Amino acid sequence: MASQRSPQRAELGEFLRAMRARLRPGDVGLPDVGRRRTPGLRRQEVAQLAAVSIDWYIRLEQGRVGTPGAAVLDAVAQALRLSPSERHHLHLIARDETPVARHLSVPVGDSLRVLLAGMPLIPAYVVDFRFDVLAHNAAATALFGAAFGTAGELGGNTARVLFLEPGMREVQMDWARVARETVGNLRANLARHPDDPRLHEVIAELRDRSAEFTAWWDDHTVKQRAHGRKRIRHPVVGELALCYDTLATLDDSDQCLIAVTPADPAAEDGLRRLMTGPGLHAIGA
Repeated sequence: MASQRSPQRAELGEFLRAMRARLRPGDVGLPDVGRRRTPGLRRQEVAQLAAVSIDWYIRLEQGRVGTPGAAVLDAVAQALRLSPSERHHLHLIARDETPVARHLSVPVGDSLRVLLAGMPLIPAYVVDFRFDVLAHNAAATALFGAAFGTAGELGGNTARVLFLEPGMREVQMDWARVARETVGNLRANLARHPDDPRLHEVIAELRDRSAEFTAWWDDHTVKQRAHGRKRIRHPVVGELALCYDTLATLDDSDQCLIAVTPADPAAEDGLRRLMTGPGLHAIGA
C-alpha cells in the first residue's frame, strides 16, 4: 500500500514546496528579515501561520503523517494562500478525496446574466444549492410564467414549487421521479452545507407540508440533479418533452445554470410558439 501511495506523497511534497516558494513573508503579514538561502516562506513560517508544529509540517512535506485531517489541511491551504482549485488539489493528493466546498454568498455575475440573456430560445435559470432562483431569462418566464423566480412566492424556489404548488402533479407528468430526484439533491446539498440556515428552512417547510417529501427524505435518498428528461403538460401548447442540463459554476458560490431544451421536434415547435407569444401560465420548473 505504501508503494502505491509514494508517487502521490512525492507530488504532495513538491506541491507544498512550490506553494511556499512563490510567497514572500510580506504577502502573509510576516516581517521580512534576514537573508534567505532559497526564495519563499520557510517551513516554520508556514507552520506558524497554520497553527501546527514545525515537526508535523516537515513530516507533511515528507509524506510521513499518514492521512492528515481535512481541517488541518484547510489551515495549511489558508497559510499558503491557495486558490479554491489549489485547495481542492491539496485535499486530493493528501487525502484522496475532495474537500468540503466553501460557500460564498455572491450575486450572479454579470457575464452569467449576459449568457442567460443571449439564449432567447432556451429557457434557462440560475439556482443555488437551496434551489432558490437567483436569475432567469425571458424564455424561462415565457415557459414557467411571470411568477417564476419571484421573491416571496413559491416561484422563488423550484423545490417549493414542485411540492407545494397546487396542481403540479398534473402539470409535471413525471412528477414522482422528478420530485424524488429533487429530494435526493437537497440531501446531497445538506451534506455539503450542514450549517446553512436557509437550506434547513426549506427542508423543514417541505417536511412539514408534504407527506411525499417526508417519506423520501426519511429513506435517505441521495441524488445529483445533473441532467435528464421530463414531460410537462402546458395549458397552452400541450404536452412538451423536455431535456434539462445542470451546469455548475467552478467557484465557491455553488450556483448552477439549468438549461431546458426540447427533446423532440414537437417540443421544439411548442417552445418556439411560447417564446414568440405573450406571457403564459406558470407551470413550475
